[in-house]
Order: sequence, then C-alpha cells, then structure tokens
Amino acid sequence: MSSVVETVTELVTPFLTAKNFYLVDAEFVKEGKNWFLRVFIDKEGGIDIDECVEVSEFLSEALDQLEPDPIPQAYFLEVSSPGAEPPLKKEEDYQRALNQYIHISLYQALAGEKQWDGFLRNLTADELTLEIKVKSRSKEIVVPRKDIAKARLAIQF
Repeated sequence: MSSVVETVTELVTPFLTAKNFYLVDAEFVKEGKNWFLRVFIDKEGGIDIDECVEVSEFLSEALDQLEPDPIPQAYFLEVSSPGAEPPLKKEEDYQRALNQYIHISLYQALAGEKQWDGFLRNLTADELTLEIKVKSRSKEIVVPRKDIAKARLAIQF
C-alpha cells in the first residue's frame, strides 16, 4: 500500500507547505476489517484540532477528485498531531530536532546499550552526536545513523 502513501504525500505536501505545516508521517493500514489512512501533521509550536480538520477536508476532497480512485476500498481518514514524541524519519525531522531531547533505539548495542536518550547536538550524513547524562556528568556519544532502528523526540524527566 505504499502507492497510497506516496499519492497522499504528493497531494498533501504542497497544501501543508502553503500553511507552514509539515507532514510527519502517513500510513495506510488494515486493522481488523477496517482500513485506515492516517496522516500526521505538525508545525512550529504544535498543530491544533481546527488545523487537522482543515487538512482532513482538503485531503478528502482531493482524493475524491482523483481518477482512477487510488483507494478503491472503504477507509477511515484520520488527520492528527503526532503527539508529544513524534518520530524522526526524514532528514528534515532530524534537522528540526537539533538541540532537542530525543530517544533512539539501535539495531545493535553501542557501549553496551541499545537505547539512548539525550540532546541531539550534531548531525551529519553518517552519524549523530548525542549529549547524554552519565550519573551527574554530561558526555557526548557518536552514533552511526545506519545503526538507528527508530528515533523520536522525547520528553525529559
């Protein structure tokens, strides 16, 4: 179903850009008997319910006008905020996360750990630098980007 996600991404991105919003993620999944098209959007300072409704209405109308219909089966359209801890998937997500607190999960352990929380301090094409706390001291670790399974913004406790 990646073609559905690609079609939705192409349709919604110019609309979002014009509103100073951005696409965080999109998915088309079957849960039980039902199909769901989920679109996660955000903007600097956070997205609100009225903005989600506006994007939902735009997307619903735009999808209805496409021939042939890219989604012939019945589905539920959900447009929402990614929440307080959105995923970091695209390069732009990582760029926006610079100097913010993030959580990463790794495919293989680095310094004995497969999960790290810290401030994203530097980013290159091949690696990122996290400022972490070890007891009461700050320390930087460099993580190869190819080793990152998942990354997201995180709430610091």
